Amino acid sequence: MKTILSSFRLALVLGGAKSGKSGYALSLAAGFPQPRLFVATCEPRDAEMQARVDNHQRERGPDWETRELCLDLPDFLAAPPPGYGVVLVDCLTMWLTNLLTREGANRAGIQAECARLTKTLAAARTPTILVSNEVGWGIVPENALARAFRDLAGMLHQQVAGIADLVVLVAAGLPLVLKGVSGER
Repeated sequence: MKTILSSFRLALVLGGAKSGKSGYALSLAAGFPQPRLFVATCEPRDAEMQARVDNHQRERGPDWETRELCLDLPDFLAAPPPGYGVVLVDCLTMWLTNLLTREGANRAGIQAECARLTKTLAAARTPTILVSNEVGWGIVPENALARAFRDLAGMLHQQVAGIADLVVLVAAGLPLVLKGVSGER
């Protein structure tokens, strides 16, 4: 898989499910010095999801330290542990799902968290790569929760893309640079 040779502070990698976006993000991160930090936002709620998480950790290998953050992403990224060459967050839509499904969640509160995350990312000093699912290309969901998720994800992607140096859409394992100047290797 070809990767982008680019000097960036913040990259957003978007794509559909199993599009290759996470693998592409890992290949971007490989261009940064170790140690590397992987921030996982998934909260495994059943055995099948836990098996997926375990498999992804094995695939990343020993070159990565992993932190699991289901909700406190803005606080963590505001002051990550020092010394990492890069931070990779996978994924924003899982973080958004965690916010949306917590007890007492409301749209205004989630929008405020998204704005807080964007502000934190704008000030980040460690190169950061964010992975997220592009969910706005399907049919209009039939229920209010799914429509709220789609709308909030689209808003969050626009906010993050607005401050990112590099935005890449991955489809069928192929990257398409939407924002940023780069070369291939």
